[in-house]
Amino acid sequence: MDRAYAEPLDVRAVAAVAHVSEGHFIRTFRAVFGETPHRYLQRRRVERSMFLLRETDRSVTDICLDVGFSSLGTFSRTFREIVGETPSDYRLGHGPIVTPHCVQLAAMRPMVGASERIESSSFGEAAAASAPVA
Repeated sequence: MDRAYAEPLDVRAVAAVAHVSEGHFIRTFRAVFGETPHRYLQRRRVERSMFLLRETDRSVTDICLDVGFSSLGTFSRTFREIVGETPSDYRLGHGPIVTPHCVQLAAMRPMVGASERIESSSFGEAAAASAPVA
């Protein structure tokens, strides 16, 4: 799914590769990744579009179609849900990143739900942050 993010999602075909039923694949995927395969693919498409909006002068419509959305309205709505602003506003407020590649990768990740991930972490960050210091 990461490699072919611009292609239509065929959950049945992906489930067949994993040798499980479509329903089992969706339930297991959600348990592991915290979102459905469809939402995961949308998020990957939005991440790629964030890069293209920052680094190119291509139109929002061209970017929308290149990352796999078939409707500009769906793209704009999904982008706003994930990023918190419209694609055009994102482009205006974010220019090209001139930093090391590892920092670029971190900067391109949407920050939606970051506080929820910390609170539900199994590594103890939330517990350590709320524990009184002796």
